[in-house]
Amino acid sequence: MTTILGLSGSLRRASYNAGLLRAASELVPEGVTIDIGSISDVPLYDADEEAEAGLPDAVQQLQTQLAAADALLLVTPEYNNGMPGVFKNAIDWMSRGPGLEMFVGKPVAVIGASPGGFGTIMAQDHWLPVLRTLRARPWQDRRLMVSKAGNVFDDEGSLVDESVRERLAKFVAGFAKMIETA
Repeated sequence: MTTILGLSGSLRRASYNAGLLRAASELVPEGVTIDIGSISDVPLYDADEEAEAGLPDAVQQLQTQLAAADALLLVTPEYNNGMPGVFKNAIDWMSRGPGLEMFVGKPVAVIGASPGGFGTIMAQDHWLPVLRTLRARPWQDRRLMVSKAGNVFDDEGSLVDESVRERLAKFVAGFAKMIETA
């Protein structure tokens, strides 16, 4: 069984990216599961807080999920042509303490959805230096950027467009195949 930790970089209830992650978890090939983690309780990083209290429970939970996963799927919104600060903050926390070693060599794929016309191309590109620094293995054979997300998700944030679901299923299957050969 291949396990992928999936994280959405949005805190919004009806987030397109959380919906994209949920859809990905439904479309995985046989023998693959996506364990959906949450960044919603991760506080802003503060080295003084870390020194005084250690890693917050929410970060320890994410680290436990990352350690148990064969790969990581980042589902990123794009804010002001870049990655969301809240998402980067969560990854920064996850890399603290024993977390950094959990990223080394870990296959990582980045996808995303945006109401704009260019999908999340800039945010996805901004993740590459971070993943390189963490010494993860970014999967770059395919890209999935969902643009004009308001047209493919319903009001609750569920992916309803069949052509996007097909593209997502192919993307997840390709990523799963890479993980198997890693």
